[in-house]
Amino acid sequence: MSSLRFVHAADLHLDSPFSGIRREASEQIADALHKATFDAYDNIIKLCVDEQVDALLVAGDIYDGADRSLRAQLRFADGLKKLEDAGIRSFICHGNHDPLDGWEAGLDLPRGCVRFGPDLEGKPVFPHEPERAMVYGISYPKRVVSENLSLRFTGTKSEFSIGLLHANVGNNTEHDSYAPCTIDDLVRTDIDYWALGHVHTRQILRERDPVVVYPGNTQGRHSNEPGSRGVYLVEVDKSGIPRWEFREVDAVRWETFSVDIGALGEVQDLINAISNEAESVLKSSGGRPVIVRIELTGRGRLHRTLVREGTDGILEQINKSYGSPRSWIWCDSISLNTASPIDREEVARQDDFAGYLARLVTDIRTNPAELEKLKSSLQELYLKPIASPFLREHMPSGDKLQELLAAAEDECLGRLAGEADDA
Repeated sequence: MSSLRFVHAADLHLDSPFSGIRREASEQIADALHKATFDAYDNIIKLCVDEQVDALLVAGDIYDGADRSLRAQLRFADGLKKLEDAGIRSFICHGNHDPLDGWEAGLDLPRGCVRFGPDLEGKPVFPHEPERAMVYGISYPKRVVSENLSLRFTGTKSEFSIGLLHANVGNNTEHDSYAPCTIDDLVRTDIDYWALGHVHTRQILRERDPVVVYPGNTQGRHSNEPGSRGVYLVEVDKSGIPRWEFREVDAVRWETFSVDIGALGEVQDLINAISNEAESVLKSSGGRPVIVRIELTGRGRLHRTLVREGTDGILEQINKSYGSPRSWIWCDSISLNTASPIDREEVARQDDFAGYLARLVTDIRTNPAELEKLKSSLQELYLKPIASPFLREHMPSGDKLQELLAAAEDECLGRLAGEADDA
């Protein structure tokens, strides 16, 4: 018999715009993306009701921006009212994306909802048994909060204490350093379970005394947020020991996979290989729509065809094959990171023109003075009156110059090898 059951969610980012999607995406895909954050939230509410939890905790960034949309505010309030009708309380705090000084429509939240303000407060999960479990929380009064808010969590002892906080624990460099703190800061409090928000990748930072958890965001919003997204369902037993289980709630999933062309002889072989990977991704998504980005890698015969013809035709074929109304895959991009099947190190040891070329390119790539000469020569070409309107903004330097040089070498060595084969 458990003494407490709750769902820990964070970073809903309701009504978040999805960026980086090709304009060719169908209306069906655009609509699914537009609804995705709301559908994920609806899944959270359903989970709470189905599991008959005592409370929902949301650790900040309910909305995507301080100018939170009316649509998002209405949907959020409606979900909390459904929880209220089911006898489930809700506890929310605000983070850097939805600070307290942001625009609000003045909607009424249900009586069973606790919305934490700019000062630390403690509220009971069970109003008639305040000693049984308490939630302590604090919201951002403004977007940028550099104070270590965890230091305010003093005098927080009860039979089971939960800390609701939007913060960067341990200086996570992938996220802004808002309300920064350390694990030691959290351990020094009387909190038993830290319900954190801000970091979009789920992490269990500490498993006991106290438990420190990031559930991640509830819906991936771009290709850098791949894989399943969701919440933690937490159950605390009579002895005060919490156990948690990750539950997926995302409505659309992002995935990236690569295909090596090394053993592939024809374009159809490549399409078949991509299709096999796509089937696997679709199966693992649990029926959710998936947006994929594909990287083609390796050395092989197909390289020259891919360079000459591009990948748009293959992309269109994949999207045509997996565009069913119910469970679909949308291939957003195919990147090319392939090369000809030539072993350039072996070629560089040869005593012929191809070997000389390979050694020359190596010398240029490793000599800053030679790279600068190459850049100056290209600049003369790029700035010619007939070419300048099209090329002046694309003058390569740094890594781009190295990539251009490598591509030129590969093309030349490929043609030389082809001439040798023909002979």
